[in-house]
Amino acid sequence: MSGSVSPLAPKTFAEMPSVRGVRMATAAAGIKYKNRTDVLMMVFDKPAAAAGVFTRSKCPSAPVDFCRQNLAGGIARAVVVNSGNANAFTGKKGREATELTAKSAAKAVGCAESEVFLASTGVIGEPLDATKFAGVLDDLAVAGKEDFWFEAAKAIMTTDTYPKVATRMAEIGGVKVTINGIAKGAGMIAPDMATMLSFVVTDADIAPAALQALLSAGVGPTFNSVTVDSDTSTSDTLMLFATGAAAADGQPAISDAADARLDAFRVALNDLLRDLALQVVRDGEGARKMVEVTVEGAENDAAAKRIALSIANSPLVKTAVAGEDANWGRVVMAVGKSGEMAERDRLAIWFGDVRVAVEGERDPTYSEAAATAVMKAEDITIRVDIGLGSGRATVYTCDLTKEYVEINGDYRS
Repeated sequence: MSGSVSPLAPKTFAEMPSVRGVRMATAAAGIKYKNRTDVLMMVFDKPAAAAGVFTRSKCPSAPVDFCRQNLAGGIARAVVVNSGNANAFTGKKGREATELTAKSAAKAVGCAESEVFLASTGVIGEPLDATKFAGVLDDLAVAGKEDFWFEAAKAIMTTDTYPKVATRMAEIGGVKVTINGIAKGAGMIAPDMATMLSFVVTDADIAPAALQALLSAGVGPTFNSVTVDSDTSTSDTLMLFATGAAAADGQPAISDAADARLDAFRVALNDLLRDLALQVVRDGEGARKMVEVTVEGAENDAAAKRIALSIANSPLVKTAVAGEDANWGRVVMAVGKSGEMAERDRLAIWFGDVRVAVEGERDPTYSEAAATAVMKAEDITIRVDIGLGSGRATVYTCDLTKEYVEINGDYRS
């Protein structure tokens, strides 16, 4: 973790309320970092409904394989997360580490190993010594507190410069429910059906299948629309749990994601996912600026998203932003290489409210001073109109600075 907090960090953190039905505790097991918490345990005293989305990487970590297998059961009693080691590309040793951890967690909580979910983040390719924290799980299972969200977010950080937390309220059938979430991530961020690591818990009473449908739909415009460096992690895990505690207040049980009584909850959940995803981008390694890229007028929405990601992932676009240079030629380049339909002579490009190019050439009223003024802000919007159809998408990224190279040049040392 670098010494200084990202200049794009939130000025204040959300006051995180308790969510009934989940307790959390953290420990410093010394997996990689000294003198900081690196293990988080979440305990559900009654079975909670579980949903998850995971990396589409073809080289997933051992914990991702483990979670996918257990998700079929749809029930969670414990979650164990460690930072400092990803337990990825660790072969047989990796599977043995997940088995030992799951066994220890199941024993500590008094549940089946199939009701345990695991996540690891950190260096890839280093064997994880699970004995280091298998020993602390008994204590954590007992020590867990409901009011521990901020500490939980701190325990899963790697190169993050601040903990990421978010909370929302909603009503289901006239009964108030709470949704809390934490996330970690600062580099190796180009999620594909998930985020780096993120855990969201609600006290709503929602069945696993409905919960899964909500989550799978919710990641598209949120976590799957952010990129720091175009690199999809081996460990991406986003899980959503529903403890069902609100049933005691008379909340009607929901078993179908299409149930109209879920409308307000869906809006609140998607808003929370977007909040966490943007906090991740704003903590991009070495980031000094946040960039919102909107592409419209594409052949369809999927094409618009691919073009937007081509712009957002371009090192040349990102370094231009870092240098406060309104170099729209690099945006043209990124549109052209995306592989999607585009016609040069129909393109229009804006930096902020300043149109810099139109009909395939520089805007006749172009002002370098006006464009440069836009680039000096912390938050920058780039908008491109392809001029072909009605496809539209927005993605979020950050600039690419010397600090990013420094952080990643000596990550293992």
